[in-house]
Amino acid sequence: MWNEILQPDTWVITLTFVAYLALVLVIGWYAFRRTANLSDFILGGRRLGSGTAALSAGASDMSGWLLLGLPGFAYAAGLQSLWLAGGLLLGTWLNWLLVAKRLRGFSEEYGNALTLPEFLANRFGDKSGWLRGVSAFFILLFFLIYTGSGLVAGGKLFESVFGLPYLWAVAVGAATILLYTAVGGFLAVSWTDVLQGLLMAAALVAVPLMTFGDAGGLGPGLARIEAVNPHLFGISTAADGSALGLVGILSLVAWGLGYFGQPHILARFQAIGSVAAVGRARLIAVAWVTVTLAGAILAGLSGILVLDAPLVGDEREKVFIELVNLLFHPVVAGICLAAILAAIMSTADSQLLVSSSVFTEDLYRTLWRRRAESGELMAMGRGSVVVLTGLAFIMALDPETLILELVGYAWAGFGAAFGPVVLLSLYWPRMTRRGALAGIITGGVTVVVWKQMEGGVFGVYEIVPGFLFSLAAIWVASVTDSASRAGPGASRDPWFIRPPHRERVGDGSKVKATTGEPR
Repeated sequence: MWNEILQPDTWVITLTFVAYLALVLVIGWYAFRRTANLSDFILGGRRLGSGTAALSAGASDMSGWLLLGLPGFAYAAGLQSLWLAGGLLLGTWLNWLLVAKRLRGFSEEYGNALTLPEFLANRFGDKSGWLRGVSAFFILLFFLIYTGSGLVAGGKLFESVFGLPYLWAVAVGAATILLYTAVGGFLAVSWTDVLQGLLMAAALVAVPLMTFGDAGGLGPGLARIEAVNPHLFGISTAADGSALGLVGILSLVAWGLGYFGQPHILARFQAIGSVAAVGRARLIAVAWVTVTLAGAILAGLSGILVLDAPLVGDEREKVFIELVNLLFHPVVAGICLAAILAAIMSTADSQLLVSSSVFTEDLYRTLWRRRAESGELMAMGRGSVVVLTGLAFIMALDPETLILELVGYAWAGFGAAFGPVVLLSLYWPRMTRRGALAGIITGGVTVVVWKQMEGGVFGVYEIVPGFLFSLAAIWVASVTDSASRAGPGASRDPWFIRPPHRERVGDGSKVKATTGEPR
């Protein structure tokens, strides 16, 4: 092991990593100096600019699977990966279009809600604590799985680059993420996400440019790949030539449904400086996602072009690492490999922060310490980051785990449990507390049960039944709930509500929140 670590090229890559990590920690320390209260720690005081919000949302969304899982999938499956990428691109655009503006306005008007469970509790007037508690449970459950996938990715990175034993490699990645997340909070996470998002995009552009450039261009390069296995270029066929089928295509495209329920992405919508900044942020976010998804697929395909020995099993998720080591000078390789670490950190830190926020705000303060002061809550938030990192570390100890599988499970869980609830809470006035509870429980449980069935049912990705069953549960529970007839304009059976706005009271010195009249 130590002979590999002491190689000159490895030392150059190591120094590049150290420089990158030092920069991240400096940003974390600066953010710590700007974090004065719990609102700053959880949402950065709602002052993110459009560019920061867009890149932070994108970087925290994509995670290590963008440079490991997706290139590995494209390497193994070919152009059927376009269905997955297309679903993600469409989901990104729709999430910014349908959810961002309304959630930014609603979450502030409904008691300046800092977390998704708090927003839902305030939106539906839940005094019992059930809605908040159930939401927190599913967020913590699926984020442990999601964060575990990030640590698996970190372990594979450090294992491949430095020859570290897998256990040590996971520990190094976990310690790095833990340090600046616990110290700097949301601002540290968001600001480092901008750096990490730009680094990820640069690496995913550089690798395909180099590989296809050496092959004489994109056309000749793709022709050579097709000669290796023509089935890889059938958009409706698997790599072995078998038909992908309608169910297989829908399961890949359905990844886009997950966006509406991802708490770490929705937190960026809540934190953006103003509703007016959302339109510009949407353009930046969609452009970034387009570039990075295209780069990841081309990088995976170019592995077929460049690598002599085929990668199999979980090794295929190291295709980007192998390409970087083969193609670039150690300094450039170090920067590209740091982009993988950036992708891992940009998601894992966001997940840890949201989990910590939910534990602190929706469980600790709501259930046990209602009168806890800001300093105590911030200390609890930082302490919970440590505990949650430890639990995710335990989940990541299996080196044969596929990153894409873990991400797919957690992604489906959030998308099904919270996606329908968030969408309808922003648009449908007759939705009630009982409907929200039914939707979260039905969606979350469906994903868990469906996942336990060998190969699912008919091979359908668990987000599809979870999302549909959650929608049905919300509708049935809401229309049969007597409280559904108590809202403004409910007797006129409204199907759409305006975004909330502020209404001046008396002499104008105070404002009150309104939900808007039904259209």
